[in-house]
Amino acid sequence: MQLRFFTLPVYCDEAVVEELNRFLTGNRILSIDRHFMQDGENSAWSICVCFESGGASRPQGGGEQVKRIASKVDYREVFNEQDFSVYAQLRALRKELAEREGVPAYALFTNEQMAEMIRRRVTSAMAMREIQGVGDERVKKYAEAFLRVLRECYIGTQQTGYASALAITAHTNAAAWRSEQLHRSPLDKSLVLL
Repeated sequence: MQLRFFTLPVYCDEAVVEELNRFLTGNRILSIDRHFMQDGENSAWSICVCFESGGASRPQGGGEQVKRIASKVDYREVFNEQDFSVYAQLRALRKELAEREGVPAYALFTNEQMAEMIRRRVTSAMAMREIQGVGDERVKKYAEAFLRVLRECYIGTQQTGYASALAITAHTNAAAWRSEQLHRSPLDKSLVLL
């Protein structure tokens, strides 16, 4: 077993991606650990690949044409109808937030991280932190919006879901949003997350 480390800047040259793909294609991959390091324009993926030399058991192909079909997951097949609906809502929320911030969608949460939120029925920031690759910064920045959707779906609160989750993130910090919500009518105050 050997290890090799890669750093993929978010705004990287295609040659860096091709090098990683050639390496993955040419070796028997045992595991991949990746971590997103957020630092504005210097944001990057840090990737640790555990492998065995020689790719006899891996299909060979050109670096540009590496097939990722085996690594893609069709969550329609993995989840039941209700869970897939939640997954679709999370993806829509992630897309909207990523577009607002001008970052790739996976910079917020990966598909795998969102799927894990659904599998674990995450309804708290603490539970979200337990998911691999979800650190304090992501929780601080995005948890409230994603948790609002998850709570609506899994604990049946009377929140307004996706649209409300987007409204939260329009504020620069969650505390300002909560304060604003406290000035709503008494009936609506029950919807404020404490």
